[in-house]
Amino acid sequence: MDTAKQKILEIAQSKGIIRSRDISALGLPRVALTRMVREGMLIRIERGLYAPKSRNISEHSSLIEATSKCPQGIVCLLSALRVHNLTTQSPFEIWLAIPHKGRAPKMSYPPLRIMRFSGKALTEGVEKQLLDGVEVQVTNVTRTVVDCFKFRNKIGLDVALEALREAWDSKLVSMDELWRCASMFRVANVMRPYMETLS
Repeated sequence: MDTAKQKILEIAQSKGIIRSRDISALGLPRVALTRMVREGMLIRIERGLYAPKSRNISEHSSLIEATSKCPQGIVCLLSALRVHNLTTQSPFEIWLAIPHKGRAPKMSYPPLRIMRFSGKALTEGVEKQLLDGVEVQVTNVTRTVVDCFKFRNKIGLDVALEALREAWDSKLVSMDELWRCASMFRVANVMRPYMETLS
């Protein structure tokens, strides 16, 4: 195996997924990716997105693919609830927040539900999580619950209430954290009656 292929394979195995533009940025030939797919060393997931043949497929695989296509993307709402195990829902779309003027990634699969965030919404309550060895940005539990109330017209009040109850019962949130975040994102008055039933 030549050194370019060896280097690409090492990167793909360490990151889980590799983009063709990352290869170019490292001064490695993109054509090597096509050859490696032909030789069975890599699999092509989507245009410009490749993974090692030995890659494990899990419930998070489509999230990883979407965020690999859109590195500034933040897993949010229903998809974040799934990551935190706070819902019985299994969304068929990937809910991804991107900067207000950011370019939405183009993917044939999985379907994406793009939310546009700006200012504090892009940084406050966002954490990095390792999913199948790949680092992904996800809204944390408190922020996810608050977002569910903020966007209740898009996802349903029943989903927001389930998320609040699950997070509280699992002791993943505190009243102070919820109140601070709800106030910051201007949904404290909406959440207050539901939070009062918890304490």
